[in-house]
Order: sequence, then C-alpha cells, then structure tokens
Amino acid sequence: MTRIIPEDERSAEPLDTENIIHHPDMERANEWIVSEYEIPSRKICIFVPCSKKKPYHESPSHKKFDEIIFAELAQEDVHVVTFGTCGVVPRELDVEYPFMNYSFMMGQCNVAKVKRDFLKTETKRLSEYLERTKGNYEYRLAYCIGDFRTAMIRAAEQTGISVDVVPKDETIEKNIQPDKKFIYNSLSCADYLFDFTAAVSKAMNAANAKNVEGAKNVGGAKNAEGAKNVGGAKNAEGAESAEDAEFEDPEWYDG
Repeated sequence: MTRIIPEDERSAEPLDTENIIHHPDMERANEWIVSEYEIPSRKICIFVPCSKKKPYHESPSHKKFDEIIFAELAQEDVHVVTFGTCGVVPRELDVEYPFMNYSFMMGQCNVAKVKRDFLKTETKRLSEYLERTKGNYEYRLAYCIGDFRTAMIRAAEQTGISVDVVPKDETIEKNIQPDKKFIYNSLSCADYLFDFTAAVSKAMNAANAKNVEGAKNVGGAKNAEGAKNVGGAKNAEGAESAEDAEFEDPEWYDG
C-alpha cells in the first residue's frame, strides 16, 4: 500500500504540541484525502470523534460505536469517518502516519486561542470533505459534542449538505456538568448512547426508504407508460404524484 507521506518526506516537527492541526504532515495528509484518495461510496456515512488510543478503531470508544452501528447496519452499507484533532480521516486510513502518531488531545485543551483556531480549521476541513463526498453517501450522521459538534454543524450549514448530528441538544443540556473540566460529559454516557442508537436506526430506515423509492422510480416509467396507454397522460400524471406522496413521511472523548 502506498503511504500517504513516505518516511523520507516527513517533517521533523513534533506531533505532540498545540500546533498539531497545522503540523505540515497533518495538513498534507488531510489535503491528500480530499484531493487524491478514492473515497468509497456507501449508503450511510457515520462521523465519530477521534480517540486517544491509536488506531482509533481499536479504542474502547470506537469499539462501542461499532457495536451500536453494526448491530443495525451491514458493513458494506456504512463508511465510518473519524474527525477532530486529526482533521477528517476515513476509518480505513487510521493506521496511517500521521494519524497513528500524534498525541496532542484537542478535546482536553482549554486554551482559548488554540480552540478558536481549531474550530475554524476543522470547520473548513469538514466542509471540504462534505463537498468532496456530496455524491458518495445517501445519508450522513455525526456523533459528537463540544467543539467537534460545533465544527460539524457549521460545516453542514456552510455546504448545505444535511448531517444528522447527535446527541440531541436537549440530551446534552440534561447532562451538562458545570463543575467538570469537560462540561459536556462523555460520549459513553447512557443518554448520549441512547440518542446515537436511535439515530443509527433512523439512518437505516432513511436509506431503506430511498432504496424502495428508487426501485419504484425504476419501474415508474413503465407504469406511467402503461397508464398512458390505458387512460392517457392525465392518469399517468396522477399515478406519479401518488407515488411521490408515499415517501414524504424517515475514558472516551479525548481526541
């Protein structure tokens, strides 16, 4: 497999400082993903935050996420994408440098300037990824809190690409811990996991509804043509309108 950044081209700058989001290799790797990598097309994309343990998919948090995701969804229907301090990283690349090698945890940083810069940079990276993958997914879901959540919401608004972001606002408000360093609690919280599980089920239902609608539309032309032959263009138009109406009603956080 071709390395994202060959060893002899890697920067000597350390990967454990607050400048991690602007580290030359982190910027280069993120640019490579949106400009050169062949991102797979799947029914559903699920964004989850990065973790302290590397690779991400072996961390306790990601194992729990996977337990919930794949209890409902087939592997071939889902693309898991990690985001946060790392930028935006498809799951299958999480064993690559520099995503395996950094140690700074933005989720635990309380330096105002660093947090502002992260929010701006991560919003941009998420926006670029959403634009790049506009045609790759039918449904997008993100499980996140704090600045990671804010960046995702802003990116979705900037691009006009819909992302179902959970936990729900009211669930977060219910679990605020004002006396803690990280006031939003942990994504391992039972209330948050309940919202995530419900959102995964919703994603499955939405994707299935699109598949059924697509199948109907494939046969729609033949049905409409048959209706025209029997009852004329007016009947065919009515059949198509009825068909459309049927589908109007579908320790962890440390990255």
